[in-house]
Amino acid sequence: MAIIGRTGATPPDLTRVRPYGDTLDDGAVQLSFTLPVPFGDEAREAARLMALGMGLTEPSIYHGADLGEGYSFFIVYARTAVTVDFTKVVVPKVEGRRMTKTEIDTFISEQVGRKLVLLGACTGTDAHTVGIDAIMNLKGISGEKGLESYHEIEAHNLGSQVSNEALIEAAYRYNADALLVSQIVTQKDVHKTNLTELIELLEAEGLRDKLVVVAGGPRIGHELALELGYDAGFGPGTLAPDVAGFVAQQVVARGLATRGLLRGGKAG
Repeated sequence: MAIIGRTGATPPDLTRVRPYGDTLDDGAVQLSFTLPVPFGDEAREAARLMALGMGLTEPSIYHGADLGEGYSFFIVYARTAVTVDFTKVVVPKVEGRRMTKTEIDTFISEQVGRKLVLLGACTGTDAHTVGIDAIMNLKGISGEKGLESYHEIEAHNLGSQVSNEALIEAAYRYNADALLVSQIVTQKDVHKTNLTELIELLEAEGLRDKLVVVAGGPRIGHELALELGYDAGFGPGTLAPDVAGFVAQQVVARGLATRGLLRGGKAG
Protein backbone atom coordinates (compact mmCIF):
# COMPACT_ATOMS: atom_id res chain seq x y z
CA MET A 1 0.00 0.00 0.00
CA ALA A 2 1.27 3.47 -0.90
CA ILE A 3 2.46 5.88 1.76
CA ILE A 4 2.25 9.66 1.99
CA GLY A 5 5.56 11.53 2.13
CA ARG A 6 7.80 10.44 4.98
CA THR A 7 5.10 9.83 7.56
CA GLY A 8 4.43 6.24 6.61
CA ALA A 9 0.71 6.94 6.85
CA THR A 10 -1.64 5.29 4.41
CA PRO A 11 -3.73 7.54 2.15
CA PRO A 12 -6.98 8.57 3.85
CA ASP A 13 -10.31 7.42 2.43
CA LEU A 14 -11.46 10.57 0.64
CA THR A 15 -15.04 9.31 0.47
CA ARG A 16 -15.43 9.68 4.25
CA VAL A 17 -13.41 12.65 5.48
CA ARG A 18 -13.97 14.14 8.91
CA PRO A 19 -12.04 16.46 11.25
CA TYR A 20 -9.32 15.23 13.55
CA GLY A 21 -7.26 16.58 16.42
CA ASP A 22 -4.65 14.22 17.85
CA THR A 23 -5.38 11.12 15.79
CA LEU A 24 -6.52 10.83 12.18
CA ASP A 25 -10.31 10.35 11.95
CA ASP A 26 -10.93 10.95 15.66
CA GLY A 27 -13.64 13.50 14.81
CA ALA A 28 -12.29 16.15 17.17
CA VAL A 29 -13.65 19.67 16.62
CA GLN A 30 -13.44 23.05 18.34
CA LEU A 31 -16.22 25.60 18.27
CA SER A 32 -16.99 28.86 20.00
CA PHE A 33 -20.22 30.70 20.66
CA THR A 34 -21.89 33.24 22.93
CA LEU A 35 -24.96 32.54 25.05
CA PRO A 36 -27.27 35.31 26.31
CA VAL A 37 -27.09 34.06 29.92
CA PRO A 38 -25.15 35.15 33.05
CA PHE A 39 -21.77 33.48 33.37
CA GLY A 40 -21.54 30.63 35.88
CA ASP A 41 -21.96 26.89 36.35
CA GLU A 42 -25.43 26.93 34.79
CA ALA A 43 -24.06 28.73 31.73
CA ARG A 44 -21.29 26.15 31.38
CA GLU A 45 -23.82 23.34 31.51
CA ALA A 46 -26.00 25.14 28.98
CA ALA A 47 -23.01 25.35 26.64
CA ARG A 48 -22.35 21.62 27.06
CA LEU A 49 -25.99 20.78 26.34
CA MET A 50 -25.88 23.07 23.32
CA ALA A 51 -23.00 21.04 21.88
CA LEU A 52 -24.88 17.80 22.52
CA GLY A 53 -27.91 19.28 20.79
CA MET A 54 -25.76 19.90 17.73
CA GLY A 55 -25.13 16.16 17.52
CA LEU A 56 -21.62 16.36 18.96
CA THR A 57 -20.34 13.87 21.53
CA GLU A 58 -17.99 14.12 24.50
CA PRO A 59 -18.29 17.92 24.75
CA SER A 60 -15.78 19.60 27.05
CA ILE A 61 -15.89 23.27 28.02
CA TYR A 62 -12.30 24.31 27.33
CA HIS A 63 -12.79 28.00 28.07
CA GLY A 64 -15.54 30.22 29.41
CA ALA A 65 -15.63 33.98 29.94
CA ASP A 66 -18.04 36.51 31.39
CA LEU A 67 -18.87 39.09 28.72
CA GLY A 68 -20.88 41.16 31.17
CA GLU A 69 -24.51 42.23 31.14
CA GLY A 70 -25.81 38.67 31.09
CA TYR A 71 -23.68 37.21 28.27
CA SER A 72 -21.20 34.33 28.37
CA PHE A 73 -18.62 33.16 25.84
CA PHE A 74 -17.44 29.56 25.48
CA ILE A 75 -14.90 27.49 23.58
CA VAL A 76 -15.93 23.84 23.40
CA TYR A 77 -14.01 20.72 22.39
CA ALA A 78 -16.11 17.79 21.17
CA ARG A 79 -16.30 15.01 18.60
CA THR A 80 -18.39 14.46 15.50
CA ALA A 81 -19.31 11.32 13.59
CA VAL A 82 -20.23 13.28 10.47
CA THR A 83 -18.15 12.62 7.36
CA VAL A 84 -17.93 14.27 3.94
CA ASP A 85 -17.37 12.56 0.60
CA PHE A 86 -14.49 14.73 -0.62
CA THR A 87 -14.58 13.11 -4.06
CA LYS A 88 -17.99 14.73 -4.66
CA VAL A 89 -17.12 18.24 -3.49
CA VAL A 90 -17.72 20.79 -6.26
CA VAL A 91 -16.73 24.45 -5.91
CA PRO A 92 -17.29 27.06 -8.65
CA LYS A 93 -13.96 28.56 -9.70
CA VAL A 94 -13.20 31.96 -11.17
CA GLU A 95 -12.70 31.57 -14.91
CA GLY A 96 -9.47 32.42 -16.70
CA ARG A 97 -5.79 31.89 -16.09
CA ARG A 98 -3.82 33.74 -13.45
CA MET A 99 -1.35 36.22 -14.90
CA THR A 100 1.41 38.41 -13.51
CA LYS A 101 1.23 42.20 -13.54
CA THR A 102 3.50 42.34 -16.62
CA GLU A 103 1.47 39.69 -18.43
CA ILE A 104 -1.76 41.55 -17.68
CA ASP A 105 -0.41 44.84 -19.05
CA THR A 106 0.77 43.05 -22.18
CA PHE A 107 -2.55 41.24 -22.58
CA ILE A 108 -4.54 44.48 -22.32
CA SER A 109 -2.23 46.30 -24.73
CA GLU A 110 -2.40 43.54 -27.33
CA GLN A 111 -5.97 42.30 -26.93
CA VAL A 112 -7.84 45.46 -25.93
CA GLY A 113 -5.70 48.20 -27.47
CA ARG A 114 -6.48 50.84 -24.85
CA LYS A 115 -6.44 51.25 -21.09
CA LEU A 116 -9.12 49.50 -19.10
CA VAL A 117 -11.06 51.70 -16.68
CA LEU A 118 -11.76 50.07 -13.32
CA LEU A 119 -13.76 51.69 -10.52
CA GLY A 120 -13.48 50.40 -6.96
CA ALA A 121 -15.71 51.30 -4.04
CA CYS A 122 -16.90 50.17 -0.64
CA THR A 123 -20.62 50.69 -1.15
CA GLY A 124 -23.65 51.35 0.99
CA THR A 125 -23.00 52.44 4.57
CA ASP A 126 -19.86 50.29 4.77
CA ALA A 127 -16.88 52.44 5.78
CA HIS A 128 -14.15 49.76 5.77
CA THR A 129 -11.73 50.38 2.90
CA VAL A 130 -8.88 48.02 3.82
CA GLY A 131 -9.88 45.43 1.22
CA ILE A 132 -10.52 47.75 -1.70
CA ASP A 133 -7.40 49.78 -0.85
CA ALA A 134 -5.27 46.64 -0.98
CA ILE A 135 -6.50 45.93 -4.50
CA MET A 136 -6.64 49.47 -5.88
CA ASN A 137 -3.92 51.56 -4.23
CA LEU A 138 -0.42 51.83 -5.64
CA LYS A 139 1.32 50.17 -2.68
CA GLY A 140 -0.97 47.12 -2.79
CA ILE A 141 -0.39 44.30 -0.31
CA SER A 142 1.74 41.17 0.18
CA GLY A 143 4.33 42.33 -2.33
CA GLU A 144 1.78 42.87 -5.11
CA LYS A 145 1.26 46.47 -6.18
CA GLY A 146 -2.32 47.64 -6.64
CA LEU A 147 -4.17 48.46 -9.84
CA GLU A 148 -2.99 52.07 -9.79
CA SER A 149 0.47 50.79 -10.71
CA TYR A 150 -0.65 49.02 -13.90
CA HIS A 151 0.35 50.82 -17.11
CA GLU A 152 -2.71 49.62 -19.02
CA ILE A 153 -5.30 50.21 -16.27
CA GLU A 154 -6.92 53.49 -15.28
CA ALA A 155 -7.93 52.79 -11.69
CA HIS A 156 -10.23 54.99 -9.64
CA ASN A 157 -10.71 54.23 -5.94
CA LEU A 158 -13.94 55.96 -4.94
CA GLY A 159 -13.50 55.14 -1.26
CA SER A 160 -16.17 54.16 1.26
CA GLN A 161 -19.88 54.73 1.82
CA VAL A 162 -20.52 55.12 -1.88
CA SER A 163 -24.18 54.67 -2.77
CA ASN A 164 -25.06 52.32 -5.60
CA GLU A 165 -26.53 55.25 -7.50
CA ALA A 166 -23.30 57.24 -7.11
CA LEU A 167 -21.25 54.27 -8.32
CA ILE A 168 -23.37 53.98 -11.47
CA GLU A 169 -23.07 57.72 -12.06
CA ALA A 170 -19.29 57.39 -11.77
CA ALA A 171 -19.36 54.47 -14.22
CA TYR A 172 -20.87 56.80 -16.81
CA ARG A 173 -18.52 59.65 -15.92
CA TYR A 174 -15.38 57.57 -16.28
CA ASN A 175 -16.69 55.35 -19.09
CA ALA A 176 -15.90 52.34 -16.93
CA ASP A 177 -15.17 48.80 -18.04
CA ALA A 178 -15.56 47.21 -14.62
CA LEU A 179 -16.93 47.86 -11.14
CA LEU A 180 -15.15 46.37 -8.13
CA VAL A 181 -17.43 46.37 -5.10
CA SER A 182 -16.10 45.70 -1.61
CA GLN A 183 -18.33 44.63 1.29
CA ILE A 184 -16.92 44.10 4.78
CA VAL A 185 -19.92 44.60 7.06
CA THR A 186 -22.23 41.57 6.86
CA GLN A 187 -24.52 41.84 9.90
CA LYS A 188 -28.07 40.74 9.07
CA ASP A 189 -26.87 40.02 5.52
CA VAL A 190 -26.75 43.73 4.69
CA HIS A 191 -24.02 42.96 2.15
CA LYS A 192 -26.36 40.71 0.17
CA THR A 193 -29.08 43.36 0.14
CA ASN A 194 -26.67 46.03 -1.04
CA LEU A 195 -25.01 43.86 -3.67
CA THR A 196 -28.37 42.74 -5.04
CA GLU A 197 -29.58 46.32 -5.26
CA LEU A 198 -26.60 47.32 -7.41
CA ILE A 199 -27.28 44.54 -9.92
CA GLU A 200 -30.97 45.48 -10.07
CA LEU A 201 -30.09 49.13 -10.73
CA LEU A 202 -27.60 48.16 -13.45
CA GLU A 203 -30.21 45.96 -15.12
CA ALA A 204 -32.81 48.72 -14.93
CA GLU A 205 -30.35 51.09 -16.62
CA GLY A 206 -29.53 48.54 -19.30
CA LEU A 207 -25.91 48.49 -18.18
CA ARG A 208 -25.38 45.03 -16.74
CA ASP A 209 -24.16 43.48 -19.98
CA LYS A 210 -21.82 46.41 -20.67
CA LEU A 211 -19.76 46.03 -17.50
CA VAL A 212 -17.68 43.43 -15.72
CA VAL A 213 -18.97 43.52 -12.13
CA VAL A 214 -16.94 41.95 -9.33
CA ALA A 215 -17.66 41.64 -5.60
CA GLY A 216 -15.12 41.13 -2.86
CA GLY A 217 -14.84 40.85 0.91
CA PRO A 218 -14.03 38.45 3.75
CA ARG A 219 -17.38 36.69 3.43
CA ILE A 220 -17.74 36.98 -0.33
CA GLY A 221 -17.09 33.81 -2.29
CA HIS A 222 -17.33 33.14 -6.00
CA GLU A 223 -20.46 31.01 -5.61
CA LEU A 224 -22.31 33.69 -3.63
CA ALA A 225 -21.29 36.38 -6.11
CA LEU A 226 -22.63 34.35 -9.02
CA GLU A 227 -25.91 33.80 -7.17
CA LEU A 228 -26.26 37.55 -6.70
CA GLY A 229 -25.67 38.27 -10.38
CA TYR A 230 -21.97 39.20 -10.37
CA ASP A 231 -19.32 37.95 -12.76
CA ALA A 232 -16.99 36.85 -9.98
CA GLY A 233 -16.43 36.94 -6.25
CA PHE A 234 -13.06 37.28 -4.54
CA GLY A 235 -12.56 36.48 -0.87
CA PRO A 236 -9.69 36.68 1.63
CA GLY A 237 -6.20 36.46 0.15
CA THR A 238 -7.15 38.08 -3.15
CA LEU A 239 -4.44 40.19 -4.77
CA ALA A 240 -4.53 42.77 -7.56
CA PRO A 241 -3.43 40.37 -10.35
CA ASP A 242 -6.33 38.02 -9.48
CA VAL A 243 -8.86 40.78 -10.12
CA ALA A 244 -7.07 42.53 -12.99
CA GLY A 245 -6.45 39.31 -14.89
CA PHE A 246 -10.05 38.21 -14.57
CA VAL A 247 -11.44 41.58 -15.67
CA ALA A 248 -9.10 41.84 -18.67
CA GLN A 249 -9.96 38.35 -19.89
CA GLN A 250 -13.69 38.98 -19.41
CA VAL A 251 -13.57 42.23 -21.38
CA VAL A 252 -12.00 40.40 -24.31
CA ALA A 253 -14.15 37.27 -24.06
CA ARG A 254 -17.38 39.28 -23.95
CA GLY A 255 -16.37 41.67 -26.70
CA LEU A 256 -16.51 44.71 -24.42
CA ALA A 257 -13.28 46.28 -25.66
CA THR A 258 -15.20 48.50 -28.10
CA ARG A 259 -18.60 48.35 -26.43
CA GLY A 260 -18.16 50.26 -23.18
CA LEU A 261 -20.85 52.45 -21.63
CA LEU A 262 -20.14 55.47 -23.82
CA ARG A 263 -18.25 53.70 -26.59
CA GLY A 264 -21.47 51.91 -27.45
CA GLY A 265 -23.75 54.79 -26.58
CA LYS A 266 -25.21 55.64 -23.18
CA ALA A 267 -28.07 53.37 -22.21
CA GLY A 268 -31.56 54.72 -21.78
